[in-house]
Order: sequence, then C-alpha cells, then structure tokens
Amino acid sequence: AMLRASLRQVSAALKEGRVTPTELCQRCLALIKSTKFLNAYITVTEETALKQAEESDERYKRGQPLGILDGIPVAVKDNFNTAGIETTCASNMLKGYISPYNATVVQKLLDRGAVLLGKTNLDEFAMGSGSTDGVFGPVRNPWSYSRQYKDKSVPKSHAEDEESNWVIAGGSSGGSAAAVSSFTCFAALGSDTGGSTRNPAAHCGVVGLKPTYGLISRHGLIPLVNSMDVPGILTRCVDDAAVLLGSLAGHDPKDSTTIQDEFKPFELPNLTDVSKFSIGIPKEYHAPGLSSEILALWSKAADIFKNAGAKVVEVSLPHTHYSIVCYHVLCTAEVASNMARFDGLEYGHRSDRRESTESMYAATRREGFNDVVRGRILSGNYFLLKQNYEKYFVKAQKVRRLIANDFVKVFRSGVDILLTPTTLSDAAPYTEFILEDNRTRSAQDDILTQAANMAGLPAINVPTALSERGLPVGLQFIGRSFQEKQLLTVAKWFEKQVQFPMIQLEEVKRHDNAVFQHQKSASFS
Repeated sequence: AMLRASLRQVSAALKEGRVTPTELCQRCLALIKSTKFLNAYITVTEETALKQAEESDERYKRGQPLGILDGIPVAVKDNFNTAGIETTCASNMLKGYISPYNATVVQKLLDRGAVLLGKTNLDEFAMGSGSTDGVFGPVRNPWSYSRQYKDKSVPKSHAEDEESNWVIAGGSSGGSAAAVSSFTCFAALGSDTGGSTRNPAAHCGVVGLKPTYGLISRHGLIPLVNSMDVPGILTRCVDDAAVLLGSLAGHDPKDSTTIQDEFKPFELPNLTDVSKFSIGIPKEYHAPGLSSEILALWSKAADIFKNAGAKVVEVSLPHTHYSIVCYHVLCTAEVASNMARFDGLEYGHRSDRRESTESMYAATRREGFNDVVRGRILSGNYFLLKQNYEKYFVKAQKVRRLIANDFVKVFRSGVDILLTPTTLSDAAPYTEFILEDNRTRSAQDDILTQAANMAGLPAINVPTALSERGLPVGLQFIGRSFQEKQLLTVAKWFEKQVQFPMIQLEEVKRHDNAVFQHQKSASFS
C-alpha cells in the first residue's frame, strides 16, 4: 500500500519511521524487476539508489531530512544528462555515453534527497508519440496487464493475448509514464516538446504537467526543439505534481531562457467553490479523428464545471487548424540544427570509416540515427535552404505568433482555464500503432497538445475515466502563462470530482506471480 501512496503521505510515513528510505527503495527496485517486461527503464541504477537511500536513512535518524522529497524514489527520462550514469536518448548514437554533469532538474532532485532509481525509455531522441521507436524496444502500457482492460478484452488464447493485445504507453516519455503508473516510482521526469509528457500521461492514467516555458531549467536536457522543449512532471496525483514543481522551478544561470523572478513553491488549496472561474471550451479542438467516446467525456467534464457554478463558454482559437503544420516545420528545422552536434568527433558513436572526414561524418550519422531522426533532419534542412527559408521557416514563425496571440485574446476576454481533450482516443494496440509511420502518427497524436508548446503555456493532463475498453482517458487543462497555481488548483478540484480508478495491475504469470491491487471508487465512468 505504501507504494501507492501520495508523496506527502510517504514523506509523513518516513518522518514517523513507519518505513525507511532503504526499505522504500528496495520495494521499488523489486517491483522494477518484476515488471521488467514493460520495458519502462533503460538503465536501473540499483547500487547508486541504495547508497542514496542509506544517506537519506541517516538524515532521518538525525531528524534532519532535506524536505518532502528526501528518500522518495524517482525516475528520469533518458534524455536528461546524469553524471556517472549512461544517457542514451534511446539511440545508437549515444549508447555508452556518460555525461560529466547532471541536468539542473536532476541536480535539484538529488539536492533535495530524492533517490534516483534509473533512466526511463523513450522514442529515439524524443521523436515520436508511442515510445515505440527507441533502440531498446517499445514500452508496454501497464494498463495492458490490468484487470480493468483484461475484463473488457475480447478473449483469445492466453499466449496470443499476451503477445498481440498489449497497448502502447504513448510518447515520447512513455517509460516515465509507465514507471509512475506501475508504482515503480512516485514521480518521474519527462520532456514535453509537443505533448510528450501529456500524451503518455493520458494513455497511462497519470498526471502529466507541462510547465510554462522558462519556469523550469532546460540545462542538461538534450535538446530537440529549443524554443518549445520543457521538462515535464509525471505523478499519480495533482498535489504531487505541485510538490515536484516547487522543487524544480526557478531561475537557472545556466539557462538564459529561465525566469529571473524568484519562484515561491505553493501548496494547493482545497477548492470548494468554482463559481469565480471561467472555463473556455475551444471549438477548434473538436478535431478530425476525435473519438465519440472522448467527445462525450469532454462534454461531461464541461457539465461538471457548469453544474458546480463555473462559467463555461465556447471560445475560438482560429489559427489552431494551421498549428500542426506550423509545428512540423519549426520542429524539424530546429531538430536539423540540434542534431548537427552528433558528428562522431566529440562524443557518442563514431563510424570505423576512414576514407575521409566527410565519409566518417556520413557513416556515423547513418549508423547512429534511426530512419525517424534522419527523416526529420532531412525535412528540417530542406525548410532551412536559402530558397525555402522565407517561404517555410519564416512564415511558420509568423503563424506561431498568430497562434500565441489567439490564446492571449481568449485569456484577455476573461477566460481563466481552457478545457480540451489530451488525445484523440485511448491507447492503440501496438500491432495497430506500427502500421502507420512515425510522422503520420505524431501529426495525429500531437494535434491537441502542441499548440500549448508553441505558445509557451502551462498545460496538464488529468486522468478522467476509463474507456469502453478499460483503458485510461485524460483531459487537458491549459492555463495562463506562469499561472501554474491557478491551473493546478482547478485541476485538483476536477481530479477530486472524477475519482479516477487506480490501476489493478495483474502481472502476467509467466513474468511474475505477484498481484498488485488498489482501487478507488469510480464515480465517473
């Protein structure tokens, strides 16, 4: 039961001596081993984690814990640099690469006593929406092995069911989402460029927060799209996301894009009256491909706010239709620039080709990058060609400004929070997902999430209900810039109303015989 508790509950248990950091760490490590088939972790840092837990033990014995995160097991997506621990970005290009420094967010977690269990799986260089395109193989969604999903699945032979019926975790932070969902850690870091934290959070039934651009340092996060990347937070409840945000946010002299003002951590109030809030429903988010099930859920959520006294208004973000195309141009252009650093000279993979420097460059990049990464580099360089620069890149930047202005106008009109779907549907079976190529899938899966990145706004996925197939479905709240407290307060109120059921995770017997069960009343299904 301790592994399913919130951060505050576990922190209280640690202070009272009901459990020690070492015991907690050992339980999480054992669970990582028994759920290894999920492929959520690339690297498990068992020795380092146990050493950090022992140090936390000593601090608690002295009555001097470093704060609420002291002794709490966490995981980090494998595109954040970690000193002395391999950082691969799930790519052959960085296999074996060990960073000499920690990303700022990782260092902040360690400074507050958190116990780092390992590095989580992802799409190669975070390019994807399924966590299926990394060199270490796809991440399996823990809900594939839940009682809720199995009870609704069409019966097949047991072996066939196991191998063909599992669903994707979403991406690109699928490993972090799966790790939190399967109780192997209490919180995890992801990254969010166009929805890479919120998408897997929706599919895995956890909370996924994308903070305002500039609120959390990107230093040490291996860049995908510098102007949109933000470290993301994955937890099992909104309160826990606020705790992590309070520990990670603030100015970093190593990242010039972070805010200069001091960030003050906050505790979320227990909101009882939402009548002062205006909730906007953007009509353009009724996107092609949106499932009738999610549309009904979105409508039901709006009714919850309306019935509680909040003002619910339909709003328009007229340039939404152009956003995914605009995002694709800007994303690939920045990818082409960022990936230029991987040339086989300074770090990472180097080809054995010796005919010339140029042939070594070319062979290194062909061997090190997968088709998805090479495809985005190719597209980006095309958009950046002298004859195309004005026509594509500059025009996309102008459209980006229009998209950002749409949000500004809506928030100036009196709307406090926007309520939208996070994904078009629940998680797809892996066998179906891989029928379409990465670019097609990403264009579909990012359509509801990437506009918040282009506008730099905070957004959060809140798990809302189970689909007819017994899989999680989430809704997205988008807030005003740097108004995380308001966004999370409303999200916490909504979370309390829907009472999302916790996963009843039945490990496949051939992997492990343990059964982990935990259930909440599901009044919203």
